Amino acid sequence: MSYKIKNDATCGMIGYGSWATALAHTLQENRQSIWWHIRNPEVLESIQTEGRNAKYLNDVEFDKELINATADINEVVRNSDIIIIAAPSAYLKDFMKDLTEPLDGKFILSATKGIIPDDYKTITEFFRDTYGLSYDHLGLISGPSHAEEVSRDRLSYLTVAATDEENGKVIGSKFATPNLQIRYSQDIYGIEYAGILKNIYALAGGLAAGLGYGDNFRAVLTAAGAQEMTRFINESYPFERNTMQSAYLGDLLVTSYSTFSRNRRLGQLIGHGNTVKSALNEMTMIAEGYFAAECIKHINERYNVSMPIADMVYDVLYRRANPRRRMKELTTQL
Repeated sequence: MSYKIKNDATCGMIGYGSWATALAHTLQENRQSIWWHIRNPEVLESIQTEGRNAKYLNDVEFDKELINATADINEVVRNSDIIIIAAPSAYLKDFMKDLTEPLDGKFILSATKGIIPDDYKTITEFFRDTYGLSYDHLGLISGPSHAEEVSRDRLSYLTVAATDEENGKVIGSKFATPNLQIRYSQDIYGIEYAGILKNIYALAGGLAAGLGYGDNFRAVLTAAGAQEMTRFINESYPFERNTMQSAYLGDLLVTSYSTFSRNRRLGQLIGHGNTVKSALNEMTMIAEGYFAAECIKHINERYNVSMPIADMVYDVLYRRANPRRRMKELTTQL
């Protein structure tokens, strides 16, 4: 018998950045009490005393009676049934290192669109392999979802992916609001990799913009990125999916074109002439596409899928390839 989430399941949050803050805000709109692991002392104090995040989305106000903020990850896990992972993938192992509470009987919901560097694992794969959890206990929430818009109640659509449709709907009910529409899927693998790959293609789009390419070419580049993403997902894990849906294509589009996109911004900085190192140093938040480019290059050695755009981004980021010359070469492959 598969694992079932109860309707009155409590939520815990791991992570304290803009996306964690936006999701916590959404849960509070539905009067959900939240256990929140915040390891940054400044953010923890501001949430506890002022009801706002001092570093990210500090205009978002919280009802302090509904927030149980603590630096103790074990306290959060002990008191929560659904554990929402909203920490950057590059630092997730560091976030989890002090965990001693068992995850048996918990449901892990990934809200992180990244991949664990060096381990080359998605978030759900990491929890499966590290903590011995089956996919009955794993899922994700994804889709076109810049935190700045979700936190301001601008109409958005997210997808909850879980192997059990009933579990997905219990989770969805906790997030659904008039301005946050929830869709459902069982394609954990495809949606998780779409959330990883779209950051690489957004970085490529930003690079093209920084180099001076116009809207016409960037439209072609984004369309080719969508095809490349579909090709990789379908060839590496066949499943009856429609990658034109918002959790796949929609997420790619918003990350490629939005001014809120940190991956687009990183590419733009490099295209403008910054070195990769200086561009990363200028970023105030993590650009997951930087880590994803190397991870996907490694993972694709297993599948050998044709991925010229991802290869170009990898060459620029990790092989010090000349961005202008490498982009010019790519234009003949699209």
